[in-house]
Amino acid sequence: MMRRSRALGGTWRVWKMRLVFWAGAAAIGAVSVGFAKAADAAQELFRSITHSSEMGFLWPLLMAPLGFILCCYMAERHFPASQGSGIPQAIAARHVGTTAGRESLLSIKIAAGKILLTIVGLLCGGSIGREGPTVQVGASLMLMSARIGGMAQANGLILAGSAAGISAAFNTPLAGIVFAIEEMSKTYHARVNGLVLIAVIISGLSALGMVGSYTYFGIANPGASNLADWALVAVCGVGGGAAGALFSSMSLYVSRRIRRWAQTSASPLQRKVLLAGACGLGVAIIGVISGGLTYGTGYEQARGAVEGNALPLMYFVEKLLASFLTMASGIPGGIFAPSLSVGAGLGSTAASVLGSSITLGAVLGMAGYFAGVVQAPMTAFVIIMEMTANHDGVIPIMLASMLGYATSRVLSREPLYHGLSRPFEAEAIRASRAAGQKPATGHSE
Repeated sequence: MMRRSRALGGTWRVWKMRLVFWAGAAAIGAVSVGFAKAADAAQELFRSITHSSEMGFLWPLLMAPLGFILCCYMAERHFPASQGSGIPQAIAARHVGTTAGRESLLSIKIAAGKILLTIVGLLCGGSIGREGPTVQVGASLMLMSARIGGMAQANGLILAGSAAGISAAFNTPLAGIVFAIEEMSKTYHARVNGLVLIAVIISGLSALGMVGSYTYFGIANPGASNLADWALVAVCGVGGGAAGALFSSMSLYVSRRIRRWAQTSASPLQRKVLLAGACGLGVAIIGVISGGLTYGTGYEQARGAVEGNALPLMYFVEKLLASFLTMASGIPGGIFAPSLSVGAGLGSTAASVLGSSITLGAVLGMAGYFAGVVQAPMTAFVIIMEMTANHDGVIPIMLASMLGYATSRVLSREPLYHGLSRPFEAEAIRASRAAGQKPATGHSE
């Protein structure tokens, strides 16, 4: 009788963990959809304000600096660890290995602040995306599920939440899985990747139930059919990788310099807030020069290029600079969508010069540049293929991704997200020690 009651108790604990895990994954899908709708509404409101009068295009010169100052202040004072993309925080949380360390980077409070401040950043014209923040939100929700369900595999669950976040944000389930293995984990663990697969399936079903099935950039199926097209593959791969390496290395260098500069002051917060305002002004000036094309995620511009509409020749340079200044400001917001927009602009320009297909150029440019920024070629290839439902161009996209990755590795040895994760990891270690917990850095599952 005692054995039977123990068996029933064990069965209930197992089912409790499963149910909480499934509920957490479903919540990630639902929150991702809500976040996407709120982000789109914020961008639409920004556009309506800036187009409300003949002088409306000058409104961002005031709106962006003040909005960046507000976001930076709120992130530093009330939502610490919400700055930037969110992917570095999830990576750092997996490395620290203590409850206090993980919860200093991933919590419901931080997730709520991340969503709120990303929306405010988009409302002010910041060149940011919601996809990286969705990774931190997904990891936070899954970590909360681990605590409620009494699950011990915190690192594996953070990985699962991150993958579910990417999958639900873009409606790209394969890319979510590949991203978790290639970028977040860097290793393959059968049991952990089983969690990742289940989380992606459930979050995907949750999102599909709310918005239905869709392809992020619509259906674009261009292939390389002549010499000019294959030349475009090389240009987008090498050129995209070089531009991505430039963005990545400059972001890492400037972020380190900003931290040192702020720490030498008696009032670090004041310096960070003033810098954020200056970056916001720079973003607004670039936006005015570009005719408003560089504000926001850049989704409309990228989709237009994928549909065959050429972007201005210098758009990719303007968008890259706007994204760099937004990242340097320290406000919450991701680089996924802006990077795809930069890549689409680069590919559009290359295709215009070579006399090739704008659609093919946009797709290849996104693959080459994105692989150059994050140094994750498999993720770049899979995510572009899923976003465009492209099957005829599989080999060209793979080649552009590999060329982008190889070029970036030659020019910039440190992957962007992992380089950005180091300060957050240091903060988590300090939080662990303050709580009397010994941090065990590493990749244990």
